[in-house]
Amino acid sequence: MVDSATLAARATLLARLGFAARGLVYVLVGWFAIDAARGGGRPSDNQGAIASLAAQPLGHVLLALIALGLAGYAVWRFAEAAWDPEGIGRTAKGAFERAGHAVSGVAHVVLAIFAARLALRDGPSSQATSGDESARDWSQWIMEQPAGPFLVALVGICLFVVAAVQARKAATASFVKELSGNVPAPDYVRTAGRIGYTARAIVFAIVGWFFVSAGWASDADRAGGVAQALRRLQAQDHGSLLLGAVAAGLFLFGLYSFVEARFRTLRVKLPH
Repeated sequence: MVDSATLAARATLLARLGFAARGLVYVLVGWFAIDAARGGGRPSDNQGAIASLAAQPLGHVLLALIALGLAGYAVWRFAEAAWDPEGIGRTAKGAFERAGHAVSGVAHVVLAIFAARLALRDGPSSQATSGDESARDWSQWIMEQPAGPFLVALVGICLFVVAAVQARKAATASFVKELSGNVPAPDYVRTAGRIGYTARAIVFAIVGWFFVSAGWASDADRAGGVAQALRRLQAQDHGSLLLGAVAAGLFLFGLYSFVEARFRTLRVKLPH
């Protein structure tokens, strides 16, 4: 029987693979958005980026690895939420942060299942549900519950808080403290992370506004995801510049995720 220490070591390895998988997804999302800013296509979201790999040589092998990595990343997030290996604590701030880890875990489980289905050839990728459609479907389901519009708007408010956390990380560069080793992170790593977190803050804030607007109007069709947020930027005055700047940030966040895959301090604690 495998002991808990061995399981924790394996979970840590999968979490590192998960950071690499997340990095690849963000690099693709950023690249597609850069292409769209140049007039070459439409922005995509995480699911669209993953689906694009199905048509590549050995794409299904890569999709299987991404599914495995995202599942490992989800396990790590759930472990952080449940057993608090990093000592976040049970204060209001700690509870909110741990709840965020749990939500992140759920989101990455969904992405892992999506990638696994594509890897197993469970239907053509062209029929895959986009993140925007998923956001509207979930919003419609929540709308049908008691106090549904309020709950949808509350999701948007939570996304505003997440955006603020991302912006704070960008401003303070506190994320470099999560990297292992006593040597300070090089300036280019710090810069890439700050630009990346800024881009994520912008996208989360726009998606949050979609949900607040949907809840306020009791209209699930106003909800949307990352791709819709990028399209909204593209539709503004000087939209190509706005989209290109955010797209470059998402691309850099993907590169920073590769750094995290190698150097991030990971503490996985599993029950005995």
